[in-house]
Amino acid sequence: MKLNFKNTIKALFFAIAVFAQAKCSSSNDAVDPIPVDPPVTVTNDIDFWLTKGNQSVLLAKQGGILGFGTTSNTYANIEVEASQKYQTIDGFGYTLTSGSVDVINQLNTSKRSALLQELFGASENSIGISYIRISIGASDLSAETYTYNDLAAGETDLNLIKFSLEKDKNVIAVLKEILTINPKILILATPWSAPLWMKDKNSFIGGKLKAEYYDVYAKYFVKYIQQMKAEGITIDAVTPQNEPLHDGNNPSMYMAATEQADFIKNNLGPAFKTANITTKIIAYDHNCDNPNYPKVILADAGAFPFVDGSAFHLYAGDISALSDVYNAYPTKNIYFTEQYTASTGDFGGDLKWHLKNVIIGSMRNYSRNALEWNLANNASFQPHTQGGCTTCKGAITITSNDNFQRNVAYYIIAHASKFVPAGSVRIGSNISGNLQNVAFLTPSGSKVLIVENDGSASQTFNIKFNGKWAAVSLDAGDVGTYIWK
Repeated sequence: MKLNFKNTIKALFFAIAVFAQAKCSSSNDAVDPIPVDPPVTVTNDIDFWLTKGNQSVLLAKQGGILGFGTTSNTYANIEVEASQKYQTIDGFGYTLTSGSVDVINQLNTSKRSALLQELFGASENSIGISYIRISIGASDLSAETYTYNDLAAGETDLNLIKFSLEKDKNVIAVLKEILTINPKILILATPWSAPLWMKDKNSFIGGKLKAEYYDVYAKYFVKYIQQMKAEGITIDAVTPQNEPLHDGNNPSMYMAATEQADFIKNNLGPAFKTANITTKIIAYDHNCDNPNYPKVILADAGAFPFVDGSAFHLYAGDISALSDVYNAYPTKNIYFTEQYTASTGDFGGDLKWHLKNVIIGSMRNYSRNALEWNLANNASFQPHTQGGCTTCKGAITITSNDNFQRNVAYYIIAHASKFVPAGSVRIGSNISGNLQNVAFLTPSGSKVLIVENDGSASQTFNIKFNGKWAAVSLDAGDVGTYIWK
């Protein structure tokens, strides 16, 4: 019989393999498994909330995973430096005008309650407004002009016996509701005009405070703060006059810088001290085109100790004026207290400009707060006084007794107020090209970065922190708020 050599060899190797397998299976020695790499777990490090200039996305939390890593790329960097600390933040919000209160009160009970919770609450569905401004008497977005001491022509009331908050009883009622939602909210109060009998002109429009009534007008402030306190409402700060160089509004009153300095050092400051009132006095409260106005007051040795800081609007000038005053007087605080969005404005354009200037700009120039103008009005941009602003658009439009709409100012403020609570601190971040931004460290330890793409094209960039980075993108005109621990 002739043997096939190849088949014999195959059979031999097969037998050896079977023997070896049997030996291994009967042995007590474990066989080392082939090493396998564990699955890579990708975690989300950054929460991302977006508003698009075309309104297709409105303050919406985005899905997907944003994780910090070290993979190299060529994108621009926004580097956040938590060790670089600047001013503490008091809050973000609006002016609650008496006109705002009028239209909010037109909502039915359930809708009104839901709106106040959304604006001032701390839930996932709220935007967490932490600072509001109110008027002492009427503003131009009140249904009518009034003060708390209106008298017949020729009468005076030096002891303020007829002083009364009655005309603002509805404002007071809403403030009490807000305080039940957010007891820590800060309130700034500002007059548009003194009572007419104190002025050199028997008109709500323009005129000046007579020097002979400086002292009684200081007592008017004291009485206001005390009576608001009796209602359970603490006034954190006052400014002596809204827009003191704009005397054509209704109401309004002209007050030169030297006059305001005299009033603060000789009357208002001493009156607060005598009455043990700790309410802050904030100077100016007008446009960025005249930083010399607050400097005149702060340069006055008598006024300086009574003044907490200076407040600004941006209807003229540049937001850098805030740093100009801060650098001259770094022990005094800076505030940004008013900017309106117009009925004629474009959502995308307003979103870009206000985020760049009012939110990011004011914060990067040392402001402790950022306030948009009117909280609410109706679809006709009312109420307002005769001659008051006819194009000021509220953050909220009340459209019926059971409906309201959110306007661009709502989203401008919400991108900060929802994520940056009072007590947060601005921290370092660099401006990279068109990527306007500002960063914060919150009391809970979270880092918050607000970015506005001010360019004309979409841009991918890195958020860099502690030696790692995450690549993110924003389309032109879009706003993103990024939060991480």
